[in-house]
Amino acid sequence: MPSLPDDFPAHPARDASLASMRAVEAGDKAAWLSLFADDAVVEDPIGESPMDPEGLGHHGKEAIEAFYDSVIAPNQVRFVIERSHAAGHEVANVGTITTRMPDGSVVHTDLVATYRVDDDGHVTALRAYWSIDELRFG
Repeated sequence: MPSLPDDFPAHPARDASLASMRAVEAGDKAAWLSLFADDAVVEDPIGESPMDPEGLGHHGKEAIEAFYDSVIAPNQVRFVIERSHAAGHEVANVGTITTRMPDGSVVHTDLVATYRVDDDGHVTALRAYWSIDELRFG
């Protein structure tokens, strides 16, 4: 279960973000993928990175599934959310992701993650603001 701030009231985008974090922590790919609209985009991180060399994001369920398989599935992931700000159809969560890699190494990623949902509550955009240069190890 993600660690959340005391004030984490229900909101469609916030609820989707929590469901996303729970699915990732549980290693439940099917549950995670079911949260996304067919034409959704995942940018994690935003811009060019080893996970997205062109910096255009992962568009559509097939690309999002490939992102899950290569980036999320091999690792144990835990979320600590310090603050959450919801407005309109979006939420911005501020916190840290701790990732244990298959070799046992641990990476801490401080970030802001935004989720936008459609009227049905499906995620249309997941955007993560973080920098590889600011990762902490150990």
